[in-house]
Amino acid sequence: MLNFALEQLKENKIEFKRNEPMKNHTSFKIGGVADLFVLPKTEDEFLKTLGIGKKAELPVTVVGNGSNLLVSDKGVEGLTLCTLKMNTISLISEDEIYAETGASLTAVCLFALKHSLTGLEFAYGIPGSIGGALFMNAGAYGGEMANVVSSAKSIDMEGNRVNRDIHDLRLGYRESIYKQNGEIITGVTFKLKKGDKAEISKQMEILMGKRKTSQPLEYPSAGSTFKRPVGYYAAALIDECGLKGLTVGDAQVSTKHAGFVINKENASCKDVLELIEEIQRQVFFKKGVNLDTEVIFIGR
Repeated sequence: MLNFALEQLKENKIEFKRNEPMKNHTSFKIGGVADLFVLPKTEDEFLKTLGIGKKAELPVTVVGNGSNLLVSDKGVEGLTLCTLKMNTISLISEDEIYAETGASLTAVCLFALKHSLTGLEFAYGIPGSIGGALFMNAGAYGGEMANVVSSAKSIDMEGNRVNRDIHDLRLGYRESIYKQNGEIITGVTFKLKKGDKAEISKQMEILMGKRKTSQPLEYPSAGSTFKRPVGYYAAALIDECGLKGLTVGDAQVSTKHAGFVINKENASCKDVLELIEEIQRQVFFKKGVNLDTEVIFIGR
């Protein structure tokens, strides 16, 4: 049914790529090919693509900036919908910003700065899209999406448009309702506060400086590999177990920040998964703590 989907995408003039290497679309630089990699530019095109996938009886996987993904070496079956071209950002009131799902967090932070709006400084430099950030309730340096989001739009798997306010989003530590209900985020409204542009800019630069100093940004990775266990810090546990620098193939526990698994050169998904399992095994054996992954695995 792949050929049917191809013809439908062409007929509807929706941009797509065939057998697209997913390593080109993840911050880890890892992953086999996607059968069909689709780039809808509007919510209507997105809905059409979902419909095409359903008619063709193909699995559908939705990705954004790929900054929190580990993709199988065997690639992704069916349709992979990438939201990055759905990326408009607009001011909808003097202290509210609406951003489509594919807009980058950094772009929204800079838009907020331009309009002297404070609250999003924590997110400056997080390498994700808005949809992915809300899906994970991304956070850093004492801030998180739950503090700044007022509502969100999504599409359920039947193709219905859904609106939810902050009380319906069930945002917790790296959790949201979207991880449970399968709805696909299409846009997010942020409620911010008026602030001093110079102070906002200064805080953004301070936090970016901290990231560059403490994180291995010079290597491909998916950010923090593990969630923070209750009462502990994952990086500290890994470090205390002497695992900095531990390597499987070209996957390595960063010597700069033990919470990051990095791609030293040409790591495979298999390398990363084996390294993650070894870290989990040793931390549980030595510390009695289970480490759950923050990184999301997709693909065959």
